[in-house]
Amino acid sequence: MSKLSRYQIGILSAWAALLLVTSCAGVKRLPPVAQYGTQVGERAAPSPHYYVMPHGTLRKNQQGIWELFVTGDPSERGLTMGMLTKELLDKQEAAFFSRVDELVPSRFRQRLLRSFLRFFNRRLADHIPIEYQCEIYGISRSASDTFNFMAPPYQRLLYVHGAHDIGHALRDLALVGCTSFAAWGSQTADGKLLIGRNFDFYMGDAFSEEKIVAFIQPDSGYNHAMVTWAGMVGAVSGMNEKGLTVTINAGKSDRPLQAKTPISLLTREILQYAATIDEAIHIAQQHEVFVSESILVGSAADGRAALIEVSPQKFGVYEVANSAELLVCANHFQSQPYQTDRNNLRRLAESHSQYRFDRMHELIASTPPLTPALAAAALRNREGKGGARLGYGNEMAINQLLAHHGVIFQPEDRRMWVSANPYQLGAFVAYDLDEVFSKAPLSGTDIPLASHALDIPADQFMHSVEFENYQTFRKKLKELNAAIAAKAPLPDDTLAHFLQLNPEFWKTSFLIGEYYFSQRQYAKALSFFRQAAGKEVTTAPDRALIEKRIKQCEQKYDTHTSHRTSR
Repeated sequence: MSKLSRYQIGILSAWAALLLVTSCAGVKRLPPVAQYGTQVGERAAPSPHYYVMPHGTLRKNQQGIWELFVTGDPSERGLTMGMLTKELLDKQEAAFFSRVDELVPSRFRQRLLRSFLRFFNRRLADHIPIEYQCEIYGISRSASDTFNFMAPPYQRLLYVHGAHDIGHALRDLALVGCTSFAAWGSQTADGKLLIGRNFDFYMGDAFSEEKIVAFIQPDSGYNHAMVTWAGMVGAVSGMNEKGLTVTINAGKSDRPLQAKTPISLLTREILQYAATIDEAIHIAQQHEVFVSESILVGSAADGRAALIEVSPQKFGVYEVANSAELLVCANHFQSQPYQTDRNNLRRLAESHSQYRFDRMHELIASTPPLTPALAAAALRNREGKGGARLGYGNEMAINQLLAHHGVIFQPEDRRMWVSANPYQLGAFVAYDLDEVFSKAPLSGTDIPLASHALDIPADQFMHSVEFENYQTFRKKLKELNAAIAAKAPLPDDTLAHFLQLNPEFWKTSFLIGEYYFSQRQYAKALSFFRQAAGKEVTTAPDRALIEKRIKQCEQKYDTHTSHRTSR
């Protein structure tokens, strides 16, 4: 993800000026929690990494995933989640706002950003159900004051729930580039519905370290499970006790004028209150959203899946012919209302969405009927179409090596598998929702919630030299970018080592070219830009930039050579 451009800063400046004129100060009203329970008791710690309260438990399993179980009304759930996850919430906020510092290093620009957020979110609460406002408020009671410079705790957590959406508002930042699929009938080994997805939401490595599988037993609606993080009550990947699943994939959006319903809270409502695809569609139609999103809904009751495609101006539902028995979702829309949509057409033309869409179809077509283990293998695949070598970290791959999590659902059996770190390479830990909710683990006994006999083993790639090199490459990437920005000299052997860490990735050669370009060594730069152009380049804008650099180097090199000859 790049830092904000001058154009984006200009947008923020305009919003900030408007804020001063209108004297709006963001969300002021607190939710009506008095109607709910406010006494939830104290947190006890019977053993390390295991916490118990009257309305919930939190434990860390052997694979490093936190398992959260909460029950009660909205206030009780929120207060319990906040107290159980207090330390995790502090860490999560620190990771999130350190990423903001990285993206917007200027203190002045950060003030503009805060002004923008206050204005943009001024009516956010009007579009969030009271139930989830109360949950968020309960969590906020345990939030640190450290980040009050951004906003008070409750308002701050509301804003974070729209972070996925606000990324669209500022620009189509590369926060999310996910791939998902649903298969059934002849496409699966047992004929049952099977769903897989990678959630490629990246807010820095620290943000993904403490992932949570939350099991929620609400006082109304259906019991449900979500893959999430501390402070987050929205659903990005989840399944309920009826075997209805939701996952979200970002689409191409116009810049909205104000926040409305965050997608993750819309999908949480679907998860809690829908048992069928039709019920999910009905809930989605009741909300105004402010970005474009594909919501993949799988249903045990229907035995199939569908895409609900929402945007501020359009609403579409896409289903494949039942004979196809395979639905793939990347980051473009497929339903009829979007066939001529300019944003959708631009996404198809310029991004890697269609490439990943085609690659997922290719992978599934080349394997036997899917099992959970084969689904995990598809989600972990690092190659391009036809087995092309993309290098590591290329967004054209199904596995971009930056996922917050991978998850697999078997709705009819109420089973789900959640990947342990790193990315989706760790073991996919199995959970049986019927078993989890029948245990109701509130007695203080440290009962594992996972069904470990069904776990899918870790990918051996995580123990390879190539993976170790990739981890080193990511660190060196930051150092090289800093040297380019500062026009600081680097030894040639440093650059040679960088190239060897990830040689097939186009960006490796491109950045070495950028370094030599910044040093006015145009012959060397030209060589590396040409190397980059010969690899699998991620997007049309990326290819255009490489071509631009090649022309610039050719012109400058010819001019430089001509000048030397004339002398």
